[in-house]
Amino acid sequence: MRDDHGDLPLVIDLDGTLLRTDSLHETLLDLLRSNPLALWELPYRLAIGRAAVKDFLARGQVIDADAWPVHEDFLSYLEKQAAVGRRIVLATAADRAVADAIARRFPFITEVIASDGSSNLKGRAKADRLRQAFPEGFIYAGNSEPDYQVWETSRHSILVSVPEGLAQRVRRLGTPLAEFPRQRIGLDTVRRTLRLHQWAKNLLIFIPLVLGGRGSDINAWIAALLGFLALGLAASATYILNDLLDLPSDRRHWSKKSRPLASGELSIAQGTLLAIVGLVAATAIAISAGTLVLALLGLYVAMTTAYSFLLKRIPVLDVLVLAALFTFRLGFGIVLTQVRLSPWLLVFSMFVFMSLSMAKRHTEVLRMGANGLTSMHGRGYVAQDAPLMLAIGVAAMLGAVLILILYLIEDAFPRGFYGNPAALWAVPAILFLFLGRVWLLCQRGQLRDDPVAFALKDKPSLALAGLMAITFAIAVLHVGGA
Repeated sequence: MRDDHGDLPLVIDLDGTLLRTDSLHETLLDLLRSNPLALWELPYRLAIGRAAVKDFLARGQVIDADAWPVHEDFLSYLEKQAAVGRRIVLATAADRAVADAIARRFPFITEVIASDGSSNLKGRAKADRLRQAFPEGFIYAGNSEPDYQVWETSRHSILVSVPEGLAQRVRRLGTPLAEFPRQRIGLDTVRRTLRLHQWAKNLLIFIPLVLGGRGSDINAWIAALLGFLALGLAASATYILNDLLDLPSDRRHWSKKSRPLASGELSIAQGTLLAIVGLVAATAIAISAGTLVLALLGLYVAMTTAYSFLLKRIPVLDVLVLAALFTFRLGFGIVLTQVRLSPWLLVFSMFVFMSLSMAKRHTEVLRMGANGLTSMHGRGYVAQDAPLMLAIGVAAMLGAVLILILYLIEDAFPRGFYGNPAALWAVPAILFLFLGRVWLLCQRGQLRDDPVAFALKDKPSLALAGLMAITFAIAVLHVGGA
């Protein structure tokens, strides 16, 4: 490689170089969202060749390239190079339709060289094509092993998110003009992708154990703990599936755009692998717990998958489904611990979580309006729905308080399980204070997008939860009782 590079064109790769994602995976997900039945044609296209697959995925659908995440530091470098007159050429193995969409997004790209449906422009094929197009030489920016063959023929190299072993080999060809370090995937990235804080929802599994009078049964605790772990892993897998299907809307969302998959911090392939591992582990645990537990876990996955593909786009029904998924956790706990739990509590759970789920949607609609939007991408709500959502949410809150009172009168007191049942009269008031606070902050626009995540960090909410736990302890442990 020569040291001079004044008028040489700067040729850039796309996937993993300019983009923090893979356009092939992006277009595959787009097809899965828009027309999943068309996937049956993929094996035929694959038999023709990889270029045919890319052509099939890119044609006949809108390419949402404007929202795909990019390497911001490299993008800034390209803009500066273009500003001083450097010719920027996009040379990619992606289909021509994808490359053209990227060129429209970034006007500094003056020329596009891409796969055309019959030939796949990668590795040696790309190197030969560029050598013919630029006989005077070129600078090449890439990121992966196939790019090494291109670097061998280029005059200068630029490394973008290149693994260290490959980077060392490229440096032996000559000192790169610029290097943009590879970001490592840490435990924090995995934690946020799995949404481990959402596992707090699965603590509902232990409620039947406590209220059903088996709190001292070690076998029941072991069964509940295994169920907690299995459901947590399955839930994390479905969260990833939901995130993959929601990528276009998440990338336009004020807070969800920072999620690992939406931002490109974690690739689509890595996220998919993580989901598969989680689901396999959850299945193995459920099998060890019994056939019924496995069947219920399968039902949960089916419900969440239906929600991710369709039900979340239907206003009001989406909230009912979320409440049902919360209540499912109570039912799962009942099966795991083999206790009798009052139907009143299952109905109560539906109303509580309908209220909290509607608070989440109401917050999103309010913030949507604050950002000048009239509708929510990927959801069925519009800005005008806010008053109705407030009414439904508050009505569900009051319904939950009423049902809890009826449970105390009709079931809790007559059963004689509580040695000091009068202490339970504090619970409806505590619940009212908690839900009332959620809706107060929601209406003020001060609530986080997820009320559950909010409650886990909100000191007044945590204090109310502690007070409720003390109240139940007084009632169950016979403090002050006969």
